[in-house]
Amino acid sequence: QDKIFIKSAINTVIIVVVSVPVVTAFSLWVGSAIYKMKSSVRSFYRCVFYLPVVTGSVAVTVVWKWMFDKYDGLLNYIIRSFGGQPLPWTSGESMALGCIILILLTTSIGQPIVLYVAALGNVDVSLEEAARVDGANDLQVFWRIKWPSIMPTTLYVAVITTINSFQCFALIQLLTSGGPQHSTDTVMYYLYTNAFTLYRYGYANAVGVVLAIIIALFSVLQFKTMNTGVEY
Repeated sequence: QDKIFIKSAINTVIIVVVSVPVVTAFSLWVGSAIYKMKSSVRSFYRCVFYLPVVTGSVAVTVVWKWMFDKYDGLLNYIIRSFGGQPLPWTSGESMALGCIILILLTTSIGQPIVLYVAALGNVDVSLEEAARVDGANDLQVFWRIKWPSIMPTTLYVAVITTINSFQCFALIQLLTSGGPQHSTDTVMYYLYTNAFTLYRYGYANAVGVVLAIIIALFSVLQFKTMNTGVEY
């Protein structure tokens, strides 16, 4: 019956549903593009994409907050230089959640890319060569040989990204504080607000239990759908 909790739950599910497929697909695409490059070039790309992870969510959020600033932000400066009207970004209800998801994506792709590069490098080359001898094209080699071989990595990436997305907190606190009008509230931030702002510890505990159950259900669903035929 708590409308704010329902809104927070919907926002959280939206973040998860958008983040998990995008992070997985983009990381796999980047990993596929760089895993055959020279060692020095491959290491350079891995460092570039992993840098936001090492930097930390607070520092990354501060930079993005400056870029999204309604008056002095870099993005609105670029828009004004082309004669356009500044956008509200995180101060607008319709755009705030999208900005949160964008920042979350930039901090979530580093580890999956490193994992995919390692997984693709460990695919049995003899299987790929045999498939090409039999006339398989690049798409068939990927779908029939590489994809089953990296399925354990994909499962791990999906589960970890799901958990991290559900637990999105620091980004919300530093950038929007759940606003405007609860448009960026998540279950984790709502839990924090109840516990440490409203001092409703029992209610916050109940929210935490519900969050744990939801994460467990999503994880079980992923294991059921992605664990078919996987050999470890």
